[in-house]
Amino acid sequence: MSKHRIFSFILLTLPVLTLAGDIGHGAIPHLDGENLAIFWVVPFVGILLSIAVFPLIAPHFWHHNFGKVSLFWAMFLIIPFMLSQGLEITLYELLHVGLLEYVPFIILLLALFTISGGVRLKGSLVGTPVLNTILIFVGTVLASWMGTTGAAMLLIRPLIRANAHRKNKVHVIIFFIFLVANIGGSLTPLGDPPLFLGFLKGVDFFWTTSAMLIPMLFMVACLLIIFFSIDTYFHGKESTPEPENQGSEKLGLDGSFNLLLLAGVIGGVLISGFWKPGIHFEIYHVHLELQNLIRDGLLLALAYASWAITSKEIRTANEYTWFPIIEVGKLFAGIFVTIIPAIAILKAGTHGALASVVSSVSTETGEPINYMYFWLTGILSSFLDNAPTYLVFFNTAGGDPVLLMGEMSNTLLAISAGAVFMGANTYIGNAPNFMVKSISESSGIEMPSFFGYFFKWSIPILMPLFILVTYLFF
Repeated sequence: MSKHRIFSFILLTLPVLTLAGDIGHGAIPHLDGENLAIFWVVPFVGILLSIAVFPLIAPHFWHHNFGKVSLFWAMFLIIPFMLSQGLEITLYELLHVGLLEYVPFIILLLALFTISGGVRLKGSLVGTPVLNTILIFVGTVLASWMGTTGAAMLLIRPLIRANAHRKNKVHVIIFFIFLVANIGGSLTPLGDPPLFLGFLKGVDFFWTTSAMLIPMLFMVACLLIIFFSIDTYFHGKESTPEPENQGSEKLGLDGSFNLLLLAGVIGGVLISGFWKPGIHFEIYHVHLELQNLIRDGLLLALAYASWAITSKEIRTANEYTWFPIIEVGKLFAGIFVTIIPAIAILKAGTHGALASVVSSVSTETGEPINYMYFWLTGILSSFLDNAPTYLVFFNTAGGDPVLLMGEMSNTLLAISAGAVFMGANTYIGNAPNFMVKSISESSGIEMPSFFGYFFKWSIPILMPLFILVTYLFF
């Protein structure tokens, strides 16, 4: 990611923002999800199928053209959407999703990716079942406090290095995605984006910790037992000898100052949630809150500090490249754009094209069906972005944080658990999933395809546990 590319992007963006500011007067454009037919979801389905199919049938083409494919589906939506809904609504929706969701999302990922990539856990780590289980457990614990992205980026490379001699190691990465990149982020709003949105909506910081603790412990215990059993089985079949220098180098951390920068990231995110100065800037009716702008600026500064201060030797030893963040950035740009009609239709509730989905979470008398909240939030979070999906069902349940933390606490728990737990179902369920996959593949590990991951691993391992969670808690 060279400097000239970054500056070129900024220069290309400024005229668009200036134009938006100039014409941004008058009534706020409104996208009415009630008037959107179901076919507007086709571009979103198209990009999901592209992510699922192209790496399987045309891996070379996909590796060199995934950005163009993402752009194709984005334009496949934008052009007819502009003709149908008009320039004002289209521009507003693109700026809204871009400035308030995509840009902060990418900045946070960039900061966590850059900073965690500057920390190297050194030492003679050998991927035995015991060590692998310990590393995944440590990452699971860290994920709630430094975010699933931060924990995943910190530990995925040491885990890959420890298992470099292993022939059978795909399952190690899969369970790492299950636990560190998803379920481990259950206990605080820092852990996973949907929980942070709940925090911004008024859910107490530690309500999440107390409410999600038991369901999370159940999932973590079950998955670690399953993982240890599978890894022990594969380890026993290994014909590749373990490295002879086992134990020759003491454990230690290179680039440990990055942990302070990581603490700065956590502090910046927390401040943006607690500090409400009431100052905002407007670009074509899109309100940019001062605290969020300061947060994003701080995160970029911390990322730059890490990049400038960390020695190249550490990043080389970590096999650090920009490719994973570039891949996530390009693909999620298309996902965030094409998801606009899908979220609008869901927000229309029982008056939209997906009325049957929304109405299925309540009885005829209006009582919540908590297990349906869990499954629908979870299934949609597996294929849509789990943050807006959480908000849709949060609002469907009434949107009152006091009521949802009180007599409807089980409903809020169902929504929270569905969004966080089932993000592990697919590579696109949560951003760290894709980043872990990309890093693993760049290290020579042949990860399963989109369908291979879902049908071979998620369905047989996660789904039975989710059924148990349903009976135990909802």
